[in-house]
Amino acid sequence: MQRQVLICRHAEAVEHFSLRPDFERELTKSGVLQAHQTGHWIRDNFSKVDVIVTSPSKRTSATALILADKLYYDDQHIMYVPELYNAGEPKLLEALSSLPEKAKTILIIGHNPGITQLARHLLNKHIAYLEPANVLAIKLELEKWEDIHVNQGTLLLHNMQHIL
Repeated sequence: MQRQVLICRHAEAVEHFSLRPDFERELTKSGVLQAHQTGHWIRDNFSKVDVIVTSPSKRTSATALILADKLYYDDQHIMYVPELYNAGEPKLLEALSSLPEKAKTILIIGHNPGITQLARHLLNKHIAYLEPANVLAIKLELEKWEDIHVNQGTLLLHNMQHIL
């Protein structure tokens, strides 16, 4: 069964300052614009997403809400997974492996370096680090999401300036 994973890095966030926790970093004005543009790009290239999964940090949550709006996705159904905050590839794969079987196209929003490592793992090749609001779509042949750990996908589309 064909499934699609849209892997997205959160949009541009304010710089990290030592007096404010990293988790609380918000999107910049430019980041908000980036998220809107990415939402349009996803909507133009994919009819819908079945599930949106995101880290609950402010910057990923804000990105997810904007993308959900552009995709006509009910923001009440966004899956906020605390373990995805600054998660590495293993945690991201774990989250994907527990998705409902009926989900065919999913959007996962996270942080570097983990989100880029996930894309590299699923494509089995080196790609450039995802910049803020970059998204790439990977096609996978999976019967069950739990099989994602041992599967290699094919790059469908991306909005990255440089993929390598």
